[in-house]
Amino acid sequence: MGILERLKWRATRPVSPAATAPEEKRSATGPLIALHMQGQPVWTPRNYASLAREGYAHNAVGYRCVRMIAEAAAAVPWLLYDGNAEVNRHPLLDLLTSPNPVSSGADLFEAFYGYLQTAGNSYLEVVAVGGRPRELHVLRPDRMRVIPGSDGWPEAYAYTVDGQTVRFTQPARGQKPILHLKLFNPTNEHYGLSPFEAAAHSVDVHTAAGAWNKSLLDNAARPSGALVYAGQDGAGNLSEEQFARLKQELETSFQGTANAGRPLVLEGGLDWKSMSLSPRDMDFIEAKNTAAREIALAFGVPPMLLAIPGDNTFANYAEANRTFWRQTVLPLVGRTARALSQWLAPSFGEDLRLWYDADQIEALATEREALWSRINAATFLSDDEKRAAVGYGPRQASRPSE
Repeated sequence: MGILERLKWRATRPVSPAATAPEEKRSATGPLIALHMQGQPVWTPRNYASLAREGYAHNAVGYRCVRMIAEAAAAVPWLLYDGNAEVNRHPLLDLLTSPNPVSSGADLFEAFYGYLQTAGNSYLEVVAVGGRPRELHVLRPDRMRVIPGSDGWPEAYAYTVDGQTVRFTQPARGQKPILHLKLFNPTNEHYGLSPFEAAAHSVDVHTAAGAWNKSLLDNAARPSGALVYAGQDGAGNLSEEQFARLKQELETSFQGTANAGRPLVLEGGLDWKSMSLSPRDMDFIEAKNTAAREIALAFGVPPMLLAIPGDNTFANYAEANRTFWRQTVLPLVGRTARALSQWLAPSFGEDLRLWYDADQIEALATEREALWSRINAATFLSDDEKRAAVGYGPRQASRPSE
């Protein structure tokens, strides 16, 4: 069959109903993700309780990093735009200011950002009445499980407390009950990667250094070296039974951080020969500070803001603080604003867009003043062009008096 015959055959052959069905948009690889777990919860691949306990509750650097990011991000004021026009009063702004009867907006978003930094995932639940969002609640990430659909995307979320499970179905259209914000995770499609996981080794080093120093203070000595048995007349060997018993006593009574620095009591021809380096020789304190800097690096907090010595990256504290806001806090708030706009704005039936008000951030006042000075000195710009360059609308023309 030649080319013309094949073309003629294709043009005249019967068309199957499947070929005339409307096109449906879906990912070609989505079903592969959910092939082995269709309709089943995807369990979080790490121990959230350990991350929260060791990284946040038992580590001062991790605790401070999470608090700094969460408190700073939660304090940023919201702006609402309808198209390009700013809206000063709107039910969506009221909802973000007072999301539920027991929490203010700052309280809710501080918990939201805190969970995100600790677990890599954070969840918001919306309570809608008559199709309009009326309340927002933040949910603990360790109690939430993703249930993927046949296309690989989450079709529902399961929230479990004390053996009771609530299922939140994510409809294809209309208001979705759950907003899931996650940090990028290259090994998991459904859950984010916590900064504590990336800094786990540094957290362990920093915590172990603190435990070791505490043991040294408790025991007021530091036995580390060799026991020499002289015996009678300066010669002799321990029997196998004596050697085994001495080794067991040393391991039981003097090994580990809990027994660090515990003094030895020697008898029967035993002599102690110190063979170890002191903490100062081992640069022990610098190792602890290095671990602290690595923890701060994972969170994007300049070490200077945490009073970690030896960090000369920034010329002064103000520069480090501006970097913290520009590179860590504002990108996080901007990402949250875009997610909230996509999640909540359609329920109000308007072309609404949330953003943050950087002009109200005191740490960026120096940048704002420098920008205004440069714009004001630009004589080739009109007043309205200058206002547009700094984010303000045109000046309202005064009405002529009647």
